[in-house]
Amino acid sequence: MENGEYSKELDMAVRVVHLACALCRRVQEGLLLVGNDLVKAKDDDSPVTIADWSVQAIVSWILSEYFGSQNVSIVAEEDVQTLSKPDSSSLLSAVVKTVNECLAEAPKYGLQSPARALKTSEILEAISRCNSTGGPTGRHWVLDPVDGTLGFVRGDQYAVALALIENGKVVMGVLGCPNYPLKKESFHYQYKAASPKLAQPCSDSLEKGCVIYAKRNCSGAWMQPLVHGNKKLEWPNSASLIQVSSIDDPALATFCEPVEKQNSNHSFTAGLAHSVGLREQPLRVYSMVKYAAIARGDAEIFMKFARTGYREKIWDHAAGVIIVEAAGGVVTDAGGRPLDFSRGVYLEGLDRGIIVCSGPILHEKIIGAVYASWDSSSL
Repeated sequence: MENGEYSKELDMAVRVVHLACALCRRVQEGLLLVGNDLVKAKDDDSPVTIADWSVQAIVSWILSEYFGSQNVSIVAEEDVQTLSKPDSSSLLSAVVKTVNECLAEAPKYGLQSPARALKTSEILEAISRCNSTGGPTGRHWVLDPVDGTLGFVRGDQYAVALALIENGKVVMGVLGCPNYPLKKESFHYQYKAASPKLAQPCSDSLEKGCVIYAKRNCSGAWMQPLVHGNKKLEWPNSASLIQVSSIDDPALATFCEPVEKQNSNHSFTAGLAHSVGLREQPLRVYSMVKYAAIARGDAEIFMKFARTGYREKIWDHAAGVIIVEAAGGVVTDAGGRPLDFSRGVYLEGLDRGIIVCSGPILHEKIIGAVYASWDSSSL
């Protein structure tokens, strides 16, 4: 990993995301075996699992230990309200057990384990500490502990996303994608025809899972395969440079969009796709794995147009944006402006939607199509 500005922060972030991915894999295997007893619905009906809270706890604890809790401001998705309710005692116990088991493995990644098992109160405090609201000044870590929780509980795609924002600008990002097939063909096979096939052609777990990262003013975006517990891979893991696809003909381009209809208008993106000449069926994929697909050259376009009233949150985009840009791609809102991460928890001032492309030619065509078709849409 390169030296220079933010190199210490990036090194720490990559290690902690690898550790978080190992935790998520274990929890996901357990969910698929025993069912969804440990999945809760939040106030907005979105699901949350022991992995969400556990990852937030370990990231918060490790960053605070390393940089000093007084120096660490974390903007993150989860709070402890659900976890602190009287009927959540079994859930809380599971989180405490998961966090301590995970932290015991921290030395595998060159990270410090606590001297003793953390108490329930210490784990709740670590989760609660992630209560920053970001803003235009200062340094803020931005964490989505399990992005795509619905994909996670279904055994599908999800991501662990950690970014660093300084004075309103994203300066580094790390995306852990534990279920991402390392072969492009496997990814396309799984998501063609907009209906994910859960039975993957690659049964060997070594063929999936990676951590992708980038930082400002560094040479490109990098990918490491996940370290697997059953294989004695030494840390540090080997990294390879990734870059966006060179395809700029819409007829050959692959287009990704969210699975969930409540925060993405599929009919509008279908109309846009048709008007710019996209022939492929969209790949409907959970989580920020869509950003990873663009950065790795596995797809060329990701479009998201949320319905009126939906507000995009910075933790759903920060890590993905800097990684795609470092890999050579373009990310803007539908008006062609950069996304603004300086205004707190939400991407305020967003013009209609988000457009992510592998290059400027495709990007300009889609921006043009948005302007041409917007007035006739029902968004």
